[in-house]
Amino acid sequence: MPKGEWAHQLLKKVIITDKIICYSDAIIIEFKAVGYSAFDIQGIFRPLRNVLAYVQSTHEQRRRAKDLASKRDVPRMDALHALIARDNHALLVTLDHHFKELSDITKPHRPQDLI
Repeated sequence: MPKGEWAHQLLKKVIITDKIICYSDAIIIEFKAVGYSAFDIQGIFRPLRNVLAYVQSTHEQRRRAKDLASKRDVPRMDALHALIARDNHALLVTLDHHFKELSDITKPHRPQDLI
């Protein structure tokens, strides 16, 4: 299955099993960094509002992410995502290989393994 289909199937499973998807300010920052406007981002999240829970990163998480990124040679935002997932007892779903370097923080899960 292609990535989009995995995401779609996982989203269906989240809805059927009455789970939630956590997203944070880190996701918003990344969307804006690649050119999405606030309006575009709202449009992406609006249809999912019933299964979304917003979590704000803390100053300590951002400080620790910067330190981890430097020491482990991973992107700072990836380190922040790992810390946010851990601190919120959430599964981190990703295909990004950088998260292997952060598996002691939180175990990364591939979407196709959760479907």
